[in-house]
Amino acid sequence: MTTDSLPVLAILGGTGDLGTGLARRWAQAGYQVIIGSRTQEKAEAAVADLREVMAERGVSEVTVRAMENLAAAQSADIVTLTVPFSHQASTLELVKPALQGKILIDVTVPLVPPKVARVQLPEQGSAGQIAQELLGEEVAVVSSFQNVAAAHLQEGRGVECDVLVCGNKKAAREEVIKLVEAAGMRGFHAGMINNAAAAEALTSVLIVINKQYGCHAGIKISGLHEAG
Repeated sequence: MTTDSLPVLAILGGTGDLGTGLARRWAQAGYQVIIGSRTQEKAEAAVADLREVMAERGVSEVTVRAMENLAAAQSADIVTLTVPFSHQASTLELVKPALQGKILIDVTVPLVPPKVARVQLPEQGSAGQIAQELLGEEVAVVSSFQNVAAAHLQEGRGVECDVLVCGNKKAAREEVIKLVEAAGMRGFHAGMINNAAAAEALTSVLIVINKQYGCHAGIKISGLHEAG
């Protein structure tokens, strides 16, 4: 597939470690990436930093732009949301008209500070379900990337972590699995958006493991050799 035929990607709230980590990997894989933020200045600062890091790694030909969140959502084919849970609903309300007919990758984890090491799922079941209910059926919400350490995404090498991909539309999940693979990981169909609760809850479990063992833990799917 040529670069021209690849979807344009936007990452809303993309100035943090998770957002810029995904942006670096997707840009290096040949995608056009837009980093979105609440302010143009923050987005531009993140893009400048990304370009500097990529240049240090010997990668100069990348297409990365900076925009405010709404403009980023309007300009992209697939949109990724990497904001804290407390900003999820307000950000989605802002960009809702721009998401109609598109895929939204929701990376939101319903962590409730300061007790982030405890599973505290919302009344709706999961952040993924909140996004789908808020946006309506014309938006294909796919929940993914909650169990990947941002620190690993910032590194230049492959990531030893598998990614659970949940969403109501299989074709949309397929598109997200392509992006998981482009970012250097394995993606797995994990069912309907309701199942996002499992991946979101695992994040708190991984926080406990990381603290206990001084690591950046992820998940791996075993038993695949038994298939077929």
